[in-house]
Amino acid sequence: MLDIPLRVGLIGAGCMGRGIAFQVKTTPGMDLTWVADSDPASAANAAALADNCAHGTDLAQLFKDHPIDVFVEATNSIGPAAEYCLLALKNHAHVVLMNAEVDLALGPLLQSRAYTEGLIVTSDAGDQHGVLATMIQEANIMGFDIVQAGNIKGFLDRSATPESILPEAEKRNLSAVQCCAYTDGTKLHIEMAVLANAFGYLPPVGGMTGPRAADVNEALTAFDLDSYDGTPRIDYLLGAEPGGGVYLIVKPKADLPEEQAFYLNYYKLGEGPYYLLYRPYHLCHLETPKAILGAAAGQAILSPSRPTCEVYAYAKRDLPAGTPIRHAIGSAELYGLVEPLDANRIPISLLEDETHLKRDLTKDQALTFDDLDLPDSSLTRLWIEQQELLSHA
Repeated sequence: MLDIPLRVGLIGAGCMGRGIAFQVKTTPGMDLTWVADSDPASAANAAALADNCAHGTDLAQLFKDHPIDVFVEATNSIGPAAEYCLLALKNHAHVVLMNAEVDLALGPLLQSRAYTEGLIVTSDAGDQHGVLATMIQEANIMGFDIVQAGNIKGFLDRSATPESILPEAEKRNLSAVQCCAYTDGTKLHIEMAVLANAFGYLPPVGGMTGPRAADVNEALTAFDLDSYDGTPRIDYLLGAEPGGGVYLIVKPKADLPEEQAFYLNYYKLGEGPYYLLYRPYHLCHLETPKAILGAAAGQAILSPSRPTCEVYAYAKRDLPAGTPIRHAIGSAELYGLVEPLDANRIPISLLEDETHLKRDLTKDQALTFDDLDLPDSSLTRLWIEQQELLSHA
């Protein structure tokens, strides 16, 4: 039985963090115990949305002074975010990741640490990969095999930079770097890779294709579904309505009777053999309490398994040797694409701390480990530890 109210701690008081603070405060059975942020004013402003909510910049002190049940990570960092999550686990708090970047980069390591403590690490319920995970579970219960899990992206510009996207970022109260990662597609690829790694899915050969479509129903004809080899695939539609939704392409399990096709047609899903299930929205922070409650009850919305794919770094433009690389996700230099595992390629999530190119790169060239030295950072050390863990799994 759960102890109610659930005590929730939050780090990250940006756009999403403020939304989470308000949502936790308004959800029955939950108390926002504290808010942490590197900016004291941001932490205080978010904490003011709740009653009797502590705030500060010293995460360790907040854990010590105000114990919690569930920790929500909502920063825009990777290495620091991993350290925050490890500290939460040491303080016996479940972890909800409103942070797909650390989820992808170090999810298996965090999951391993959580398992030893009898705790849960889960993706958030309201981001696209969390919504798709719930839909997949429901589809399995209804007797479907998954053919493709898909996202819907409204606009794509792989050459976007924080400077070029700044006006749009300001309209949406987002950082320019964060908005750039949305616009150049890196964020989409990260979220779909998190989903694929949890369920053992793969991108199509050559990576996700993202055909342009006017409506989500075109998904049934926009992909060569017959070419899939039985392994579910991830992909996306570009420009399709409903603009903020996600979808699944499914088939009834082979051992179901033929009359199932009659029912599916009767329920307006068409004549098959493939069927479309979609949700026309995802509500980000409004759905975070679902993940918080699930974690406290010992159930993850989505948790990492053995990786099947990774998001690798590509040059946005010609880059000369010596170019500094830092905060690669959402940068002016690199974008990311999800592809099957390749030991020679560099995951874009590892390029958070500054390093420099050792040789020239041409536009759209993939980065390899010969092109730069990984920074000597906590993130690099944790990733190496995770690689060793996976090699023995």
